[in-house]
Amino acid sequence: MLNRAYIYAIFLTLILSTSAVRADEISETIERGDQAYNLGRFERAIFEYRYALTLPGPHIPRMHYNIGVCRYKLGQLREAADAYRQAISLRSRQYPSASYALGIALQELGEMREALQMFSEAVEASGGKHAEALFELGLASQKAGENHQAAAFYQRAIVQSKDRIPACHNNLGVIMAASGRMDEAMREFEIALKMSKGKFKEARENITRCRGLISGSSGPLLAATSAHN
Repeated sequence: MLNRAYIYAIFLTLILSTSAVRADEISETIERGDQAYNLGRFERAIFEYRYALTLPGPHIPRMHYNIGVCRYKLGQLREAADAYRQAISLRSRQYPSASYALGIALQELGEMREALQMFSEAVEASGGKHAEALFELGLASQKAGENHQAAAFYQRAIVQSKDRIPACHNNLGVIMAASGRMDEAMREFEIALKMSKGKFKEARENITRCRGLISGSSGPLLAATSAHN
């Protein structure tokens, strides 16, 4: 009986040791992939992340997401979308970052209906906290002429991002100017410009045009801009 207990103890130790080695291998593989990604070596990063996929564990969805990001960086939008979809599916559609990234890829592929669905999914899966997805929904609403809804999305994005998306303020300014609220519009443009440390070209030009509209000597404001400008 003692011998059987001793053998079981050794067996258990071997299993635990093997698990520890496997965890180290996964961690090292992912780290190599991350290093390659940070150096812009996206194909090498994909190689490492793919190897990590052969090692079972809770990291699998994240590896599909990472591969999607690398594919996106390489301009392989279809392949990126497929990888994001795998990641989302493996987490039972509770992967806000992957849903948002899929939305961006689909946007660039011109598949706007599904892109908007993914932005909505990112917001829902994050408990309403995904600021970038909220912004994209606001931009789509504004382009569709649904300014009231767009403004609501931008306000939510401002709150959730802790006011880190200058384009929210620029686009709110465009909405306010369109309804004749020039003073409020000017304030939003100025906030956007200040947040960007003077680099937000569209906000700067909108300030000039807004002043011209007030004086009756300017053309229309620039259209709403994306968060990537």
